[in-house]
Amino acid sequence: MMKVTNEFLIPFIGLKLGKHPFEFQINKAFFDSFEYHEYEDCDIKVNVVLEKKSTLLELSFQHKGTVTVPCDVTNEIFGLPVKSKMKLVVTFGEEFNNDNEELLVLPHGEHQIDIAQYIYEMIVLSVPLKRVHPGIKDGTLQTETLQKLSELTIKEQKKENKKEENIDPRWDKLKQLLTDK
Repeated sequence: MMKVTNEFLIPFIGLKLGKHPFEFQINKAFFDSFEYHEYEDCDIKVNVVLEKKSTLLELSFQHKGTVTVPCDVTNEIFGLPVKSKMKLVVTFGEEFNNDNEELLVLPHGEHQIDIAQYIYEMIVLSVPLKRVHPGIKDGTLQTETLQKLSELTIKEQKKENKKEENIDPRWDKLKQLLTDK
């Protein structure tokens, strides 16, 4: 579990009713604090709007930026654009409860909310499972790995074509039986 840093603690007790914007810059150190090392680097801006109402808080999260990751096909490092939005409702009750991902229950008397975990999950979930360098799709990426892959693919296709040519002539009679029906 991550060490709580004050940067992601929002004290709501002194806030007036209404909307309050917060902005966070997320880098690799943020993920290191969660001991999550999937990204070589990252540069993500997170905007949070906390709307304080008389009995509850509504938080709207939005992020946009890039995570630097290895491509799953070529292992080339590249910047993958990510963005996402989520909402969180915070209410107050007898005890802390975060079982529901869209609803957080804080104990009565609590005066601040730690949003680090929510930012972490929102970003991680916005990164696609398959990470493919954009240069593969548009053909601009040239790497040794891609060269090898295309050479192997061509060889495989040639082998398959040859296999079909080397069919035992005795099978031809059987094939005729199928087509003579």
